[in-house]
Amino acid sequence: MSADAADVLLVISSLPDESSARQLARHLVESGLAACVNVLAPCASTYRWRGAVEEATEVPVLIKTTAQRYAELEAAIRARHPYELPEIVAVPLARSLPAYLDWVVAETAPA
Repeated sequence: MSADAADVLLVISSLPDESSARQLARHLVESGLAACVNVLAPCASTYRWRGAVEEATEVPVLIKTTAQRYAELEAAIRARHPYELPEIVAVPLARSLPAYLDWVVAETAPA
């Protein structure tokens, strides 16, 4: 198998705490919707919400999946995310190590 970089997505989201980030990561990998999820260190976020500038500490996550599984992944994040409007940003890959791409595709292949 030789996956194309365009088949693989890096999906970025953020959660309010490490516990919810780890729970989401575990669910996405166990369900085969993601090959890997990196739970990053907490960060400070500044954003406008309902007309007011807000600040919060959030935990970013980097999710590796395929374009084929994106719709299911987005639905799973929305169903488990505590925010009314979660950040879900999918970035297609321009280039990546071919063996890594193959691994992501294999790990997220529908059963």
